[in-house]
Amino acid sequence: MAMEMVLVTGASGFIGGWCAAKLLSAGYRVRATVRSAAKQEAVRRAVAAAGAPTEALEFAVADLTADAGWDAALAGCDRVLHVASPLSGAALAELIGPARDGTLRVLASARRAGVKRVVVTSSCAAVTPREVRGDTTSDETVWSDVTDPNLDDYRRSKTLAERAAWDWAAENDFTDRLTTVLPAAVFGPVLSRKALSSVALIDGLLNGRPPRIPHIGFNVVDVRDVADLHLKAMTAPEAAGQRFIAAGERMWMEDVAAVLKESLGRDGARVPTKRMPDPIVRLLAVFIPRMRNLTPMLGRRHSFSADKARRMLGFTPRPTRETLKDCARSLIGKVAA
Repeated sequence: MAMEMVLVTGASGFIGGWCAAKLLSAGYRVRATVRSAAKQEAVRRAVAAAGAPTEALEFAVADLTADAGWDAALAGCDRVLHVASPLSGAALAELIGPARDGTLRVLASARRAGVKRVVVTSSCAAVTPREVRGDTTSDETVWSDVTDPNLDDYRRSKTLAERAAWDWAAENDFTDRLTTVLPAAVFGPVLSRKALSSVALIDGLLNGRPPRIPHIGFNVVDVRDVADLHLKAMTAPEAAGQRFIAAGERMWMEDVAAVLKESLGRDGARVPTKRMPDPIVRLLAVFIPRMRNLTPMLGRRHSFSADKARRMLGFTPRPTRETLKDCARSLIGKVAA
């Protein structure tokens, strides 16, 4: 099994880069898809930065928005980690193509290639209930309501993409070869500053942004643990046809800032510590589009349960403080081992 070929989409991204590195370190051959050949060397450098050998790394050019290249990319592959996804910030129409239609392209080519398992990276955004009152917890039985007006376009696209994957699998006798992994807020050491993803929040705090912290909370998970869970989901027989949440401790954003402030010394001098009053957040949301996604989260005490992943796949997230410190040190040039 160790010499199997695994296709990794999105290897130039934060999670995808770590998945490729973990696979190579475990002895797999990896074929990484890139949208242009010009990105190959950057992916190779990122994987090497994680301490992984790169001799068994190769590339295929394919774009989630087009059919061309996917059958060739999947040829000879045994398994697939479909990690690629558009980032937040674009309009829904620009997100849906790469997210939903791109996932279906990968699945169709994987079926034609006869792969053993496809693991699709979804998000806890797809397991968020419409209304949250008091302390609540989501597990894999929950689905986000795409008609919820408070669901931003990125979260809506992730939900639609995962729904489409399961619907397609049911219609094409592929359910027993599909697994989805749903990470919470992913932090940890970055391999490239060009692929910050959710780590942009930590980068902002290190640079004093925002100057005051909105009262929002989220479950933290380490990118290395997310990658490990992808590998387990890729091979474990019991993972077939299952969704798995990847989440660790839930923290308020001000507590995240406090950990950074306390643990980084002078490097944490600019990290803000004061809370932004909720009315100010709501006022700013009127004028600043990216703030609008925060208002439904203000004060919300909602968590995501990784009990299923723990029970079935032995998922064991590392301590959150370690994740946050390693993330910050990598951003300031002191990359953790």
